[in-house]
Amino acid sequence: MILCAGEALIDMLPRQSTSGENAFAPLAGGSVFNTAIALGRLDAHVQFFSGLSSDLFGDVLRAELTASKVDSSPASISDRPTTLAFVKLTNGHASYAFYDENTAGRLITANDLPEVTADAIFFGGISLVVEPCAAAYQALMLREAPTRVTMIDPNIRPGFITDEAAYRARLTSMFAVADIMKTSDEDLQWITGGTDASVLFEGTSVQIILLTKGSEGVTVLTRDGSVDVRAVKAQVVDTVGAGDTFSAGFLANLDARGLLTKAKIGSATMEELTQAAAFGAKVAAITVSRAGANPPWASEL
Repeated sequence: MILCAGEALIDMLPRQSTSGENAFAPLAGGSVFNTAIALGRLDAHVQFFSGLSSDLFGDVLRAELTASKVDSSPASISDRPTTLAFVKLTNGHASYAFYDENTAGRLITANDLPEVTADAIFFGGISLVVEPCAAAYQALMLREAPTRVTMIDPNIRPGFITDEAAYRARLTSMFAVADIMKTSDEDLQWITGGTDASVLFEGTSVQIILLTKGSEGVTVLTRDGSVDVRAVKAQVVDTVGAGDTFSAGFLANLDARGLLTKAKIGSATMEELTQAAAFGAKVAAITVSRAGANPPWASEL
């Protein structure tokens, strides 16, 4: 079982109406939500924890989770509104404007944390930026990391960060106890000021680093070396959810091999990690070939 802990929101994606007017289509999204959806569609056993609203957008999110075979029973439900993210696409690449004040997802606290039965937990996204939810996710990771595999993908959105010092401190605390870390080349530059992902091993328990580089693929790093995995060629419609579904493919593949446990993650070979990354790249290639975060089902692979 994999628990995905982080934001769920509505992506307002740019469209044109039938009369040619600019419009936005509301679609279920959020970095961690997308990863949960992708895992469910890949037939992994997956749960989702976040703050979800009882409003009409919250209904959309819960319906999507159910349709994709994700167990949302750990989620905390309230009547606060759902977070909205208005998306701007430039040559297929997405940038975001978030509307997140006083929302169901943002206002969860450590008192809302679930009891965890999963073998592994995935964290990331904008849920690690703002209070009080960020502190809640940090507390969950620090509580569970000694006995469960933890993976973190900060998926950094610089325009969303209001207290950089606090955010960096939180990431440092969570990196320190993580088993797996994913970072894009852009995120790596923001985190370290450089391009050498191996520095992220320093002062942490991280055993696996996944450095994604868009069309150039991904580099899998362990403390013993690294391997480059090519991206799968695709006709790109947009990149919304690409990294999220890569993470899901990677985790699903390790889980299917029985490696996604605290006892076994350290014994995964570079060949096994490379195969998992290649599977993640295959999943992501399908996602970028269609509009929005629409991960493939196992039957499509």
